[in-house]
Amino acid sequence: MADRPDGRGTLDWHPASARTDLLGAPVAAQLSVVPGLEVSEIDPTVADTAEFCAAYGSAPELSANCVVVLGRRGDVSRYAAVVILATTRADVNKAVRKFLDVRKCSFAPMDDAVERSGMEYGGITPIGLPDDWPVLIDERVANAPAPVVIGSGLRRSKCLVPPGELTALATAEVGSFAG
Repeated sequence: MADRPDGRGTLDWHPASARTDLLGAPVAAQLSVVPGLEVSEIDPTVADTAEFCAAYGSAPELSANCVVVLGRRGDVSRYAAVVILATTRADVNKAVRKFLDVRKCSFAPMDDAVERSGMEYGGITPIGLPDDWPVLIDERVANAPAPVVIGSGLRRSKCLVPPGELTALATAEVGSFAG
């Protein structure tokens, strides 16, 4: 499958407001803050980014992952979401740890991330996360030349969002968060 020049792959995209059945509940509740959000149904067995990109011809440099991290300093725990391109890795041990001002920082346990986000594993997305979580958007995502593919809150669909709408999220912080 050939990539389309705009990075949309071979999927049929729909305005998210017309297909809320393809969105996790926390994402659907935030549609007013992402008016350009589009959604497409996918095979949930290929929801992981590398398989998704291969199956649907989506460009990895326009596909973003959202990972949940947990930082600790003494008895204080801080959660955050880190949004990075599929072609990069989150710099949890340096950039994210420094931003959160914690001594230890790691990926949150899967069950914890799912429970706290209200989203399915493999579909966690920056839209609709708890209000006290910073959303750390790597500058490569923020400066992407076209809309980027992100999760939908569910494994059976993906969303397409203009980078400017991600950076406009209330808790968004843009910086160098990929190593």
